Amino acid sequence: MTCDNLPPPQLNQPQCRSESPRGSVPPAPSATIASDMGTLTRRAFVQAASFATLAAAGTGTGSFAAPSRQRVFLGTNTADGIQAFDWDPATAELTPAGLAAKLSNVDWLVLSPDRKYIYAASEVDSFNGKPTGEVASYEYANGKITPISAQNSAAKGTCHVGLDHTGRVLISADYGGGAAASFKITAGRLSPAVWTEHYTQHGPNPDRQESAHAHFASFSPDNRFAFVNDLGGDCIHIYNLDAETAQLTPAGKYAGKPGSGPRTLHFHPNGVTAYCMNELNSTVDVLHWNKADGSFKLLHTVSLLDHPSKAVSTGCDTVITRDGKFVYFANRGEDFLYSFKADPGTGALTPIARSNCGGKTPRNFVLDPTEKWMLVANQNSGLVSVFARNPQTGELANEGKNFKCPSPMRILFA
Repeated sequence: MTCDNLPPPQLNQPQCRSESPRGSVPPAPSATIASDMGTLTRRAFVQAASFATLAAAGTGTGSFAAPSRQRVFLGTNTADGIQAFDWDPATAELTPAGLAAKLSNVDWLVLSPDRKYIYAASEVDSFNGKPTGEVASYEYANGKITPISAQNSAAKGTCHVGLDHTGRVLISADYGGGAAASFKITAGRLSPAVWTEHYTQHGPNPDRQESAHAHFASFSPDNRFAFVNDLGGDCIHIYNLDAETAQLTPAGKYAGKPGSGPRTLHFHPNGVTAYCMNELNSTVDVLHWNKADGSFKLLHTVSLLDHPSKAVSTGCDTVITRDGKFVYFANRGEDFLYSFKADPGTGALTPIARSNCGGKTPRNFVLDPTEKWMLVANQNSGLVSVFARNPQTGELANEGKNFKCPSPMRILFA
């Protein structure tokens, strides 16, 4: 495996409300990842990973007990929809198990806390005769999913659904229509939308920010607040959450840099640090979350570009290990995975390496339950690529294993 050994990042200082144009990619900010090259051989990686695994077994880390084989569902950007696979962590093999459910353009899947239900976002422009996307729910048992309910979202182009920590509230984010909606859940069944909001703010990028584009819905660690990332409006909408009724009430807004395009939001296990992936300028805002009022404060910004780029390069997704020691980011266009070491207490990031994602357009990537393997959904290659992960160093090694799947958008371990 060839990777870039990276020095500590130069950090952008916090700026109030700074954004940049949408569609065209602006030059990279001063916070950069350098590209001095180093080489890690496959043999050295495997030896290090094996030693780390043995050491971790004695300390309680890295010894997560997982089934010998596990069902995996892939959402695809095709007419078919949800594909089933079997994952074997012993061999890192992904075996096709057929079509699980027919649903168009499945951008996202999420599993309930009790693992009994799966919820899906269908990025369509019309459902039930209305100009909205579709939100669907399924019962999951014995490796199969059975449809339970489907509802209209708030607007067209539903690209994401977020599930609260109790499994009783679902929020949809509609990219195409720039809106969000909440749904109450009873035994896996979705109510009609309880709350909706259509956003009007937009950023300076005429190609990608001509209007609001809700892209991601998430919840605070204590389940008191809900968040909706608006890529078109360069902000994160903050809401008070009533988990009993699925009602949301405004509680403020985090203003990102103009033209940055906040795409996703992920909390570090420490419960106070969050990472906002900015799609349009390929940066990550490291945020401190205020438990009292739900607000965010920008600590610093890290760029995933090591040079000004005229090519389209868009930040995409984030993965955090359970122990909070490592954080990974994906960047499309340049098609790289970035490995960082994270301070467990503060969430501060130190770059480790940069790796090719194994294909084109890494839409989503996840760790398997053992956290020994990283699976990458390379949308435009029609492949799921597998990487071995060194639990001691956090580095990734391309195993050269690629599994065919039409336009994979989301990987979900059930």
